[in-house]
Amino acid sequence: MQPKHPRDSETIMSELMMPQHANIMGNVFGGVVLSLVDRVAAVAAIRHASKPCVTVSVDKVDFKEPIHVGELLTAYARVNFAGRTSMEVGVKIIAENVLSGVRRHTNSCYVTTWRWTSRACPPGCRRSCPRPRTKSGGMTERRSGALLE
Repeated sequence: MQPKHPRDSETIMSELMMPQHANIMGNVFGGVVLSLVDRVAAVAAIRHASKPCVTVSVDKVDFKEPIHVGELLTAYARVNFAGRTSMEVGVKIIAENVLSGVRRHTNSCYVTTWRWTSRACPPGCRRSCPRPRTKSGGMTERRSGALLE
């Protein structure tokens, strides 16, 4: 695999927060923000690895300020570190009042992703991953070894 510069993985996603994104306080659900974080981190990781990637963990996420319905959320992601099979993706969330142009940094976090291969499962899910079947319908032995081709 050719080395890539972190700027090659940069990803930006924006989404307008609508009434269906609101909690009972009228602010955006934290889960909506986390969903955007997960998606933007996945795209950055996939761009970097040129292979499917899955999220393994999300570092501490602090909600610095509430995000309101009608604001534009923009997520910025970039691969900070790439190992043999895993990557750390930095994500920054900016909320913008599109009428006034005022922008606020509301969230930052790090997402650890794992490069998916057909030969193995990500750490911690060995039992839940489907195993390939033999022609007779029985289960085959799971292959272990290097996760990169």
